[in-house]
Amino acid sequence: MDLFDYRAQKASAASKPLADRMRPKSLDEFVGQSHILGKEGLIRKAIEKDRIFSMILWGPPGCGKTTLARLIANETGSYFVHFSAVLSGVKEIRSVIEDAKNQQKLYQKSTILFVDEIHRFNKTQQDAFLHHVESGLITLIGATTENPSFEVIPPLLSRCRLIILNGLSSDNIAVIIDRALKDSERGLGKTGIVLDRDALSFLIHIAEGDARIALNNLEIAASLLIPEREPGKNNKTGHISLQVLEMALQKKALVYDKSGEEHFNLISAFHKSLRGSDPDAAIYWLERMLLAGENPLYIARRMVRFVSEDVGNADPYALGVALNAMEAFKFLGHPEGELALTQAAVYLATAPKSNSIYLSSNMVKKEIKSSGSQPVPLHIRNAPTRLMKEIGYGKDYRYAHDYKEGFTPQDYLPEKLRGRRYYSPTDRGYEKTIKQRLEKWRKLKKGSKPK
Repeated sequence: MDLFDYRAQKASAASKPLADRMRPKSLDEFVGQSHILGKEGLIRKAIEKDRIFSMILWGPPGCGKTTLARLIANETGSYFVHFSAVLSGVKEIRSVIEDAKNQQKLYQKSTILFVDEIHRFNKTQQDAFLHHVESGLITLIGATTENPSFEVIPPLLSRCRLIILNGLSSDNIAVIIDRALKDSERGLGKTGIVLDRDALSFLIHIAEGDARIALNNLEIAASLLIPEREPGKNNKTGHISLQVLEMALQKKALVYDKSGEEHFNLISAFHKSLRGSDPDAAIYWLERMLLAGENPLYIARRMVRFVSEDVGNADPYALGVALNAMEAFKFLGHPEGELALTQAAVYLATAPKSNSIYLSSNMVKKEIKSSGSQPVPLHIRNAPTRLMKEIGYGKDYRYAHDYKEGFTPQDYLPEKLRGRRYYSPTDRGYEKTIKQRLEKWRKLKKGSKPK
């Protein structure tokens, strides 16, 4: 390589985004995912023994799926092909298969085919891999943010090991940011930039476990402080303060304090506004959290929990509304998906309320701790064998559908607990109908001899 080529290569590397430059070059540099990359981790063991298998990496954005696939290829000396499910089709797949055959025949190299966003492949495209994955010609590593059970065809999924990656923790993100600030070759070490503590906390918070977002935001903020390079002058800069970070990201830090108290205060205010049937307050606290950079999916999960705790069967449709809002946000993302969360919040705030499900669940848990594991009554036990039938399993069981209105008086609780009432529906919403139905059945049962 001559001097011109070296300078061109160096300039090209420097022009890459910080997130790309800071990609780990070895497993020891990799941050997070200790459950698979620790000393006894499945992937580390497979690499050490050179027994890499086809796998689907399932995890949120920025958790290291692409980086891990590259490291596996580097550590095993395999021929690596990066394949985008968005840009490629069956024609490109055939080309990759031919390349894999040549690598095996001419260089005795195995091929690792990394398919980014494998969930975007249709059935025909996924089918094209099957034979070659099964034969071992290629080791397939697919990456997806979507549940593979729904997005990857069963025959392909059965030939791959599912590896679940977790979102990076706050400590993980802190380590990644610190490395980027100190690394003089690939990072910002030569700039002398220092990140103020409150700015670091905000940067970690809005990254939401995504290393790429953290590094991209750090680079944007740093670009406001790094002056044009002037020969002979000290080009080191100062601190990235919270104010600089807010200006760079155009996001106000209405954010939670270091102890996390404000985070819990806001979600508590939101939950209590929903419970108190105040849609105006619910929208206000929802927007406060979104503008502060709270993970919208966390808010969505709390609404799903709220439904079962505070709405219950008073409105059986409420759970579907909350779940649909969560799926809508996953589908649309920021900012369009936020409106679905607002719609759900208004619906839940104005829905009839009941905590009967919550109370009954707690009562049953307390009962089980108190009375222990009571035996299942014989008449409702499963009786798949002749011996079980002979000793009374399933004897005198009444099949409800054989009776008028699909109901017949019969006991289902253990003998020592007969007559216990855990679920007490309210007179609000649909629970009023449930209450009337139960009262009718309980009267019939009371006048009948228990079996």
